[in-house]
Amino acid sequence: MKQVTIKDIAELAGVAKSTVSRYLNGGSVGKATREKLDRVIRDTNYEPNQFAQSLKSKQTKMIGVIVPRLDSYAASRTMMGIDEQLTERGYQMLVVNTAQQTEREIEQLYNLAKQKVAGIIWLGTTVTERHLEAIEAIQIPVLLIGQQHDNVHSLVYPDYDAAYALGKQFTEWGHRNVVYVGVYESDIAVGQARRDGFLRAFQESEANVKVIQTTFKIEDAIPIGEQLADNVGSVSLIVCATDNIALGVLKGLANQGGSVPRDVSVSGFGGYDFTEVLHPSITTVHLPYRRTGAKAADMMLQLLQGEHVSMKTFTIFELKVRESVDKLN
Repeated sequence: MKQVTIKDIAELAGVAKSTVSRYLNGGSVGKATREKLDRVIRDTNYEPNQFAQSLKSKQTKMIGVIVPRLDSYAASRTMMGIDEQLTERGYQMLVVNTAQQTEREIEQLYNLAKQKVAGIIWLGTTVTERHLEAIEAIQIPVLLIGQQHDNVHSLVYPDYDAAYALGKQFTEWGHRNVVYVGVYESDIAVGQARRDGFLRAFQESEANVKVIQTTFKIEDAIPIGEQLADNVGSVSLIVCATDNIALGVLKGLANQGGSVPRDVSVSGFGGYDFTEVLHPSITTVHLPYRRTGAKAADMMLQLLQGEHVSMKTFTIFELKVRESVDKLN
């Protein structure tokens, strides 16, 4: 027989999963809701998860924050926004780094729950069944930033739409021979959504696009720029999935004597501070990382107070047209 889960109880009672969790952990629940949950739990013979039961003691005013890298511009700016908002509301954040390792992400979900954090804000790169099992087991609010899943409250960057908008701008400027430098597909947002948005824009204009895969590291993009320097006559534009990749490509091109945008144009994605002060300044998409962190903190506190929070919330983006991309027409 299938084991009854919190999700099943929530659906049968017609309430949110967070309400069921609050009820099971002795939190404040209205009389009518409590009676309804009492009845559903009795009828289904639901038995709370042993791990979750061990967390019933009073939680701290601490919010766990799981980050994939400590040296990431996006992560650091996001954490600044989270910290500012939590501090203003009397909470603190407890940051853990996973070094982009899935196993460590899953471990930290459990570890943070054992430390009695009130909730977890997770800057994710991928969502697996084991992540979902951990979130189900710990029975505390989890908010995902940068990725999305139907079963997890998610604050999402409009990666696909932003990439499509930037790609359309480039095709309007006459770029038809393009190289796209992206990252691995296991990262749904950066590896898939950004790539697919760009490719759609270029395909609609019947552009010729070559896709190259790299990592998030600047040093790994440098040899790609060096190799592409030999093909500047046949390529008009190099589109990079992140600003860090664009920085590496620019360095590689410069190592071989290439000039941007005279020989070839280069674009980034993310809107990091350095993109504006470099020469040439980099055309990119600005994503509001700091503001997103503050929004995530607000959403987490709403979840803790039992308020309704949409399962999926999108942020905004802004195109930053600068010097690194030439207009061919």
